Amino acid sequence: MALLTLAEAKAQLDLDTTTNDVELQAYIDSLTAVIEHHTGPVQTRTVTETIEGRSSVMCLSSIPAVALISVVPTLTDDGPADLATLVLDAPTGIVRRRSGTFAGMMWTVTYTAGRAAVPPTINLAARILLAHLWRTQYGAARGGGGSDDYNVGDPIPGFGYAIPNRVLELLEPYKLPPGVA
Repeated sequence: MALLTLAEAKAQLDLDTTTNDVELQAYIDSLTAVIEHHTGPVQTRTVTETIEGRSSVMCLSSIPAVALISVVPTLTDDGPADLATLVLDAPTGIVRRRSGTFAGMMWTVTYTAGRAAVPPTINLAARILLAHLWRTQYGAARGGGGSDDYNVGDPIPGFGYAIPNRVLELLEPYKLPPGVA
């Protein structure tokens, strides 16, 4: 599942030939990291991380989380936690233990993070970001529109002029909560 297909990108930029397909694919591939910096994983992937247990709750760092695959104590010979005794709150990435505690142990947690499908708003944000980046490189002559609509004003701290405000506004409903990286 891609944030944006080559066909969608070419339609956004009004490109009809295959002349720029390789370069355009590089642009498409670069969008994922930028978008997911704000939204968390969009494309589904397996994540493995080590978490220090402190109570009957653990917090996963990649959200939204889709499903737990395994929860195994790291420094002991104890077997894996029974997944049937765990409750995953997918949007927040909080794993609760129905009985017992995670405290006092390090846990290796393997889970799936991401979304089942790319929400249309995220797809649109990716299209607008692609058009913006393409235009800043090549101007209106090679696709991306012909107006001055890509003047983004003041840069976003840490991102320069790479992300137009309209993209950030589209991503706002999917924005990660504070403290989630």
